[in-house]
Amino acid sequence: MRKLKILHSHYITHNVKRFVLEKPNDVTYTPGQSALISVNQPGWEDQVRPFSFTSLQHWDHLEFIIKIYDDHKGVTSQMGKLNTGDELLLHSVYGTIQYKGPGIFIAGGTGITPFIAIFRALFESGNLRNLALLYSNKTKEDIILHDELTKLLGPAYRNVFTQEGVIGFRERRIDRKFLIETIGDFSSRFYVCGPEIFTKEICSALISLGADPEYLIV
Repeated sequence: MRKLKILHSHYITHNVKRFVLEKPNDVTYTPGQSALISVNQPGWEDQVRPFSFTSLQHWDHLEFIIKIYDDHKGVTSQMGKLNTGDELLLHSVYGTIQYKGPGIFIAGGTGITPFIAIFRALFESGNLRNLALLYSNKTKEDIILHDELTKLLGPAYRNVFTQEGVIGFRERRIDRKFLIETIGDFSSRFYVCGPEIFTKEICSALISLGADPEYLIV
């Protein structure tokens, strides 16, 4: 277990907070991987939750982008109260999503976080091509790192809003109908990350439309 001192933290949306942390020399990870994290405060040390690294291995700090659920009064609510100098605990690093080649990325909400590190790494290495991102959120205010995603992906980045609530807005969801309308070729590789039901429904729809289950990375 490693103590991670908070160097800086701030909200990047109304309920998503960016944490910049000291990086221990012996912590190694790859884009798409996650860490099991808890809060280094009495009663919270063993309340462990998974969060994706959004920083890259060669950076001199760690970064996590975390949605704060104040109404749950749980771990993220506690994290929302943390400031510079407070500490998180890193219990372990584990493999989740790994980049396996060009494809279509489909994210729901904070499901974008493992993709952020992947896109940043590909951009740095000059390999960010033949990719597309479909990103679902309730409203524009919920988008995480919109400007950076626009810079990295350009026209290959598309937003889908489910509850925008403005005049003329038509609710859209990334469902089977949307996939048929948006994706012409289902022989592609697909990366899917988001809430459990979102991921399950998207993967089922993709397979029903001809996607190879071995080409689904979740």
